[in-house]
Amino acid sequence: MHGHLVKERKELDLRALENMAVKKTLWQDVLARFLKNKSGIAGFVIVVIMILLILFAPLLTRFDYDAQSFPDRFLYPSSLHPFGTDNFGRDLFTRMLYGGRISFMIAIIATFISAVIGTIFGSAAGYFGGVVDTIISRFLDIMMAIPGLLLAIAISAVLGPGPINTAFALSIGGIAMSARIIRATVMAIKTNEYIEAAKATGSRNFRIIRKHILPNTIAPLIVNSTMSIGGSIMGIAGLSFIGLGVKPPTPEWGSILNVGRDYIRDFWPMTVFPALFIMLTIFGFNLLGDALRDALDPRLKD
Repeated sequence: MHGHLVKERKELDLRALENMAVKKTLWQDVLARFLKNKSGIAGFVIVVIMILLILFAPLLTRFDYDAQSFPDRFLYPSSLHPFGTDNFGRDLFTRMLYGGRISFMIAIIATFISAVIGTIFGSAAGYFGGVVDTIISRFLDIMMAIPGLLLAIAISAVLGPGPINTAFALSIGGIAMSARIIRATVMAIKTNEYIEAAKATGSRNFRIIRKHILPNTIAPLIVNSTMSIGGSIMGIAGLSFIGLGVKPPTPEWGSILNVGRDYIRDFWPMTVFPALFIMLTIFGFNLLGDALRDALDPRLKD
Protein backbone atom coordinates (compact mmCIF):
# COMPACT_ATOMS: atom_id res chain seq x y z
CA MET A 1 0.00 0.00 0.00
CA HIS A 2 2.80 2.39 0.94
CA GLY A 3 4.68 1.54 -2.25
CA HIS A 4 1.57 2.25 -4.32
CA LEU A 5 1.16 5.71 -2.73
CA VAL A 6 4.83 6.51 -3.33
CA LYS A 7 4.45 5.51 -6.97
CA GLU A 8 1.36 7.71 -7.41
CA ARG A 9 3.15 10.62 -5.76
CA LYS A 10 6.10 10.25 -8.13
CA GLU A 11 3.75 10.19 -11.10
CA LEU A 12 2.06 13.38 -9.91
CA ASP A 13 5.44 15.06 -9.44
CA LEU A 14 6.49 14.02 -12.93
CA ARG A 15 3.26 15.40 -14.39
CA ALA A 16 3.76 18.69 -12.55
CA LEU A 17 7.30 18.96 -13.91
CA GLU A 18 6.08 18.17 -17.42
CA ASN A 19 3.39 20.86 -17.17
CA MET A 20 5.96 23.40 -15.98
CA ALA A 21 8.26 22.46 -18.86
CA VAL A 22 5.41 22.81 -21.37
CA LYS A 23 4.45 26.25 -20.00
CA LYS A 24 8.06 27.37 -20.09
CA THR A 25 8.40 26.17 -23.67
CA LEU A 26 5.18 27.95 -24.70
CA TRP A 27 6.29 31.30 -23.29
CA GLN A 28 9.75 30.85 -24.83
CA ASP A 29 8.02 30.22 -28.15
CA VAL A 30 5.91 33.36 -27.70
CA LEU A 31 9.02 35.43 -26.94
CA ALA A 32 10.87 33.98 -29.93
CA ARG A 33 8.02 34.82 -32.30
CA PHE A 34 7.70 38.31 -30.85
CA LEU A 35 11.41 38.99 -31.31
CA LYS A 36 11.12 38.01 -34.99
CA ASN A 37 8.52 40.72 -35.53
CA LYS A 38 10.47 43.87 -36.44
CA SER A 39 7.45 46.15 -36.34
CA GLY A 40 6.59 44.79 -32.88
CA ILE A 41 10.10 45.54 -31.67
CA ALA A 42 9.79 49.06 -33.08
CA GLY A 43 6.50 49.56 -31.26
CA PHE A 44 7.99 48.23 -28.03
CA VAL A 45 10.93 50.63 -28.33
CA ILE A 46 8.62 53.60 -28.95
CA VAL A 47 6.45 52.73 -25.95
CA VAL A 48 9.45 52.18 -23.67
CA ILE A 49 11.02 55.49 -24.72
CA MET A 50 7.76 57.33 -24.01
CA ILE A 51 7.42 55.69 -20.61
CA LEU A 52 11.03 56.49 -19.69
CA LEU A 53 10.58 60.11 -20.75
CA ILE A 54 7.55 60.66 -18.54
CA LEU A 55 8.94 58.68 -15.59
CA PHE A 56 12.24 60.59 -15.53
CA ALA A 57 10.72 63.98 -16.37
CA PRO A 58 12.22 65.69 -13.26
CA LEU A 59 15.69 64.60 -14.39
CA LEU A 60 15.23 65.67 -18.01
CA THR A 61 14.08 69.24 -17.41
CA ARG A 62 14.85 71.96 -14.90
CA PHE A 63 11.60 73.87 -15.36
CA ASP A 64 8.26 73.48 -13.61
CA TYR A 65 5.39 72.66 -15.94
CA ASP A 66 3.35 75.61 -14.64
CA ALA A 67 6.19 78.16 -14.29
CA GLN A 68 5.25 81.24 -16.32
CA SER A 69 7.60 83.79 -17.85
CA PHE A 70 5.85 86.42 -19.94
CA PRO A 71 9.06 87.88 -21.45
CA ASP A 72 9.78 84.37 -22.85
CA ARG A 73 6.43 83.82 -24.60
CA PHE A 74 6.37 82.10 -28.00
CA LEU A 75 10.03 81.21 -28.13
CA TYR A 76 10.96 78.79 -30.89
CA PRO A 77 12.92 75.59 -30.09
CA SER A 78 16.41 76.20 -28.77
CA SER A 79 19.00 74.53 -26.57
CA LEU A 80 17.35 76.04 -23.48
CA HIS A 81 13.80 75.21 -24.57
CA PRO A 82 13.94 72.16 -26.90
CA PHE A 83 10.26 72.50 -27.88
CA GLY A 84 10.00 76.26 -27.37
CA THR A 85 7.59 78.01 -24.99
CA ASP A 86 3.83 78.56 -25.03
CA ASN A 87 1.60 81.65 -24.75
CA PHE A 88 2.44 81.98 -21.04
CA GLY A 89 6.17 81.45 -21.45
CA ARG A 90 6.01 77.90 -20.05
CA ASP A 91 8.52 75.37 -21.33
CA LEU A 92 6.72 73.12 -23.83
CA PHE A 93 9.12 70.20 -23.42
CA THR A 94 8.40 70.13 -19.69
CA ARG A 95 4.66 70.31 -20.25
CA MET A 96 4.84 67.50 -22.80
CA LEU A 97 6.66 65.22 -20.35
CA TYR A 98 4.35 65.91 -17.42
CA GLY A 99 1.33 65.85 -19.72
CA GLY A 100 2.34 62.35 -20.76
CA ARG A 101 2.08 61.27 -17.12
CA ILE A 102 -1.55 62.40 -17.01
CA SER A 103 -2.37 60.78 -20.35
CA PHE A 104 -0.79 57.44 -19.45
CA MET A 105 -2.33 57.40 -15.97
CA ILE A 106 -5.84 58.00 -17.30
CA ALA A 107 -5.37 55.49 -20.13
CA ILE A 108 -4.15 52.75 -17.78
CA ILE A 109 -6.98 53.34 -15.28
CA ALA A 110 -9.61 53.36 -18.04
CA THR A 111 -8.19 50.19 -19.63
CA PHE A 112 -8.03 48.41 -16.27
CA ILE A 113 -11.64 49.25 -15.39
CA SER A 114 -12.99 48.19 -18.78
CA ALA A 115 -10.90 44.98 -18.73
CA VAL A 116 -12.11 43.95 -15.26
CA ILE A 117 -15.79 44.66 -15.90
CA GLY A 118 -15.60 43.23 -19.41
CA THR A 119 -13.99 40.05 -18.09
CA ILE A 120 -16.77 39.60 -15.53
CA PHE A 121 -19.54 40.09 -18.10
CA GLY A 122 -17.80 38.08 -20.81
CA SER A 123 -16.99 35.16 -18.51
CA ALA A 124 -20.55 34.94 -17.22
CA ALA A 125 -22.07 35.15 -20.71
CA GLY A 126 -19.68 32.65 -22.28
CA TYR A 127 -19.71 30.10 -19.46
CA PHE A 128 -23.39 30.01 -18.45
CA GLY A 129 -24.95 30.69 -21.85
CA GLY A 130 -28.74 30.58 -22.20
CA VAL A 131 -30.68 33.43 -20.63
CA VAL A 132 -27.59 34.91 -18.97
CA ASP A 133 -25.79 35.07 -22.30
CA THR A 134 -28.82 36.58 -24.04
CA ILE A 135 -29.29 39.35 -21.46
CA ILE A 136 -25.60 40.27 -21.32
CA SER A 137 -25.16 40.09 -25.10
CA ARG A 138 -28.14 42.37 -25.77
CA PHE A 139 -26.80 44.83 -23.20
CA LEU A 140 -23.40 44.75 -24.93
CA ASP A 141 -25.07 45.23 -28.32
CA ILE A 142 -26.70 48.41 -27.04
CA MET A 143 -23.36 49.69 -25.73
CA MET A 144 -21.56 48.88 -28.99
CA ALA A 145 -24.26 50.68 -30.98
CA ILE A 146 -23.08 53.94 -29.42
CA PRO A 147 -19.67 55.18 -30.64
CA GLY A 148 -17.18 55.01 -27.78
CA LEU A 149 -16.03 58.62 -28.05
CA LEU A 150 -19.61 59.89 -28.26
CA LEU A 151 -20.50 57.91 -25.14
CA ALA A 152 -17.41 59.27 -23.37
CA ILE A 153 -18.41 62.83 -24.34
CA ALA A 154 -21.90 62.32 -22.91
CA ILE A 155 -20.59 60.87 -19.65
CA SER A 156 -17.92 63.58 -19.32
CA ALA A 157 -20.54 66.26 -19.89
CA VAL A 158 -22.55 64.84 -16.99
CA LEU A 159 -19.65 64.18 -14.60
CA GLY A 160 -17.56 67.20 -15.53
CA PRO A 161 -13.87 67.46 -16.45
CA GLY A 162 -11.02 65.94 -14.46
CA PRO A 163 -8.63 62.98 -14.70
CA ILE A 164 -10.77 60.50 -12.72
CA ASN A 165 -14.01 61.43 -14.47
CA THR A 166 -12.25 61.19 -17.84
CA ALA A 167 -10.90 57.73 -17.00
CA PHE A 168 -14.35 56.54 -15.95
CA ALA A 169 -15.99 57.98 -19.07
CA LEU A 170 -13.51 56.26 -21.38
CA SER A 171 -13.68 52.96 -19.52
CA ILE A 172 -17.44 52.61 -20.09
CA GLY A 173 -16.94 52.68 -23.85
CA GLY A 174 -14.33 49.89 -23.70
CA ILE A 175 -16.36 47.40 -21.64
CA ALA A 176 -18.33 45.96 -24.57
CA MET A 177 -15.27 45.11 -26.68
CA SER A 178 -13.47 43.47 -23.76
CA ALA A 179 -16.57 41.48 -22.84
CA ARG A 180 -17.07 40.29 -26.42
CA ILE A 181 -13.49 39.06 -26.68
CA ILE A 182 -13.62 37.25 -23.34
CA ARG A 183 -17.03 35.75 -24.14
CA ALA A 184 -15.78 34.24 -27.41
CA THR A 185 -12.66 32.89 -25.68
CA VAL A 186 -14.62 31.35 -22.80
CA MET A 187 -17.09 29.70 -25.18
CA ALA A 188 -14.17 28.01 -26.94
CA ILE A 189 -12.49 26.96 -23.69
CA LYS A 190 -15.52 25.54 -21.88
CA THR A 191 -15.87 22.71 -24.43
CA ASN A 192 -12.47 21.25 -23.50
CA GLU A 193 -12.29 17.92 -21.70
CA TYR A 194 -10.61 19.25 -18.57
CA ILE A 195 -13.58 21.57 -17.98
CA GLU A 196 -15.95 18.60 -18.24
CA ALA A 197 -13.70 16.65 -15.87
CA ALA A 198 -13.76 19.50 -13.35
CA LYS A 199 -17.57 19.56 -13.49
CA ALA A 200 -17.71 15.79 -13.07
CA THR A 201 -15.57 15.95 -9.92
CA GLY A 202 -18.02 18.39 -8.33
CA SER A 203 -16.10 21.66 -8.74
CA ARG A 204 -18.25 24.74 -8.36
CA ASN A 205 -18.80 27.04 -11.33
CA PHE A 206 -16.95 29.93 -9.70
CA ARG A 207 -13.92 27.72 -9.04
CA ILE A 208 -13.93 26.40 -12.61
CA ILE A 209 -14.05 29.93 -14.01
CA ARG A 210 -11.35 31.19 -11.65
CA LYS A 211 -8.98 28.22 -11.85
CA HIS A 212 -9.43 26.81 -15.34
CA ILE A 213 -11.03 29.40 -17.61
CA LEU A 214 -9.74 32.86 -16.67
CA PRO A 215 -6.03 31.87 -16.83
CA ASN A 216 -6.59 30.87 -20.46
CA THR A 217 -8.09 34.26 -21.34
CA ILE A 218 -4.94 36.16 -20.41
CA ALA A 219 -3.49 36.16 -23.94
CA PRO A 220 -6.43 37.87 -25.71
CA LEU A 221 -6.88 40.16 -22.70
CA ILE A 222 -3.25 41.32 -22.94
CA VAL A 223 -3.59 42.05 -26.65
CA ASN A 224 -6.89 43.91 -26.23
CA SER A 225 -5.59 45.94 -23.28
CA THR A 226 -2.44 46.94 -25.16
CA MET A 227 -4.49 48.18 -28.11
CA SER A 228 -6.98 49.85 -25.75
CA ILE A 229 -4.29 51.96 -24.08
CA GLY A 230 -3.45 53.58 -27.42
CA GLY A 231 -7.14 54.16 -28.14
CA SER A 232 -7.66 55.61 -24.66
CA ILE A 233 -4.83 58.09 -25.16
CA MET A 234 -6.53 59.25 -28.34
CA GLY A 235 -9.85 59.50 -26.45
CA ILE A 236 -8.24 61.50 -23.63
CA ALA A 237 -6.69 63.90 -26.11
CA GLY A 238 -10.03 64.25 -27.89
CA LEU A 239 -11.96 64.99 -24.70
CA SER A 240 -9.35 67.47 -23.50
CA PHE A 241 -9.28 69.11 -26.94
CA ILE A 242 -13.00 69.94 -26.71
CA GLY A 243 -12.75 70.99 -23.06
CA LEU A 244 -14.31 67.92 -21.41
CA GLY A 245 -11.13 66.17 -20.28
CA VAL A 246 -8.23 67.59 -18.31
CA LYS A 247 -8.47 71.32 -17.79
CA PRO A 248 -5.54 73.77 -17.97
CA PRO A 249 -3.22 74.60 -16.33
CA THR A 250 -2.79 70.83 -15.73
CA PRO A 251 -0.73 69.67 -18.71
CA GLU A 252 -2.24 67.06 -21.01
CA TRP A 253 -1.44 66.52 -24.66
CA GLY A 254 -4.98 67.18 -25.89
CA SER A 255 -5.41 70.35 -23.83
CA ILE A 256 -2.01 71.66 -24.99
CA LEU A 257 -3.10 71.01 -28.57
CA ASN A 258 -6.38 72.80 -27.93
CA VAL A 259 -4.61 75.93 -26.70
CA GLY A 260 -2.15 75.74 -29.59
CA ARG A 261 -4.84 75.75 -32.29
CA ASP A 262 -5.45 79.48 -31.65
CA TYR A 263 -1.86 80.12 -32.68
CA ILE A 264 -1.49 77.48 -35.39
CA ARG A 265 -0.83 80.04 -38.15
CA ASP A 266 1.72 82.06 -36.19
CA PHE A 267 3.44 79.57 -33.85
CA TRP A 268 3.65 75.94 -34.97
CA PRO A 269 5.43 74.29 -31.94
CA MET A 270 2.28 74.42 -29.77
CA THR A 271 0.42 72.15 -32.21
CA VAL A 272 3.17 70.09 -33.84
CA PHE A 273 4.82 68.66 -30.72
CA PRO A 274 1.68 67.50 -28.84
CA ALA A 275 0.28 66.04 -32.08
CA LEU A 276 3.59 64.26 -32.68
CA PHE A 277 3.63 62.77 -29.16
CA ILE A 278 0.04 61.57 -29.49
CA MET A 279 0.71 60.05 -32.92
CA LEU A 280 3.92 58.27 -31.88
CA THR A 281 2.39 56.86 -28.71
CA ILE A 282 -0.68 55.48 -30.45
CA PHE A 283 1.47 54.15 -33.30
CA GLY A 284 3.77 52.40 -30.82
CA PHE A 285 0.92 50.74 -28.91
CA ASN A 286 -0.75 49.61 -32.15
CA LEU A 287 2.46 48.01 -33.42
CA LEU A 288 3.04 46.38 -30.04
CA GLY A 289 -0.53 45.09 -29.86
CA ASP A 290 -0.37 43.60 -33.36
CA ALA A 291 2.92 41.88 -32.55
CA LEU A 292 1.60 40.47 -29.28
CA ARG A 293 -1.49 39.15 -31.05
CA ASP A 294 0.66 37.36 -33.63
CA ALA A 295 3.02 35.99 -30.99
CA LEU A 296 0.28 34.77 -28.64
CA ASP A 297 -1.87 33.17 -31.35
CA PRO A 298 -0.63 29.59 -31.89
CA ARG A 299 -2.43 29.43 -35.24
CA LEU A 300 0.02 31.99 -36.63
CA LYS A 301 3.12 29.87 -36.06
CA ASP A 302 5.52 29.66 -38.96
